[in-house]
Amino acid sequence: MIIPWQELDTETLNNIIEAVILREGTDYGERELSLETKVEQLHSRLKAGEAVLVYSELHETVDIVDKGSVTGDISES
Repeated sequence: MIIPWQELDTETLNNIIEAVILREGTDYGERELSLETKVEQLHSRLKAGEAVLVYSELHETVDIVDKGSVTGDISES
């Protein structure tokens, strides 16, 4: 189910974004990015509509995924 991130409290959204980033693990890119930078980048992707916030009832988890990866099993609320 897609969760409209705009309806979440700012602190709640930031906590979700941080949790998603920390769950992803270590950054193996050319340069290490700070948590703050990663949060800003992911928040920008949500604002731009490139990513969506989803809740999985099956796994009882919240995640942020590329909008293009959302399949027919995930419906907007």
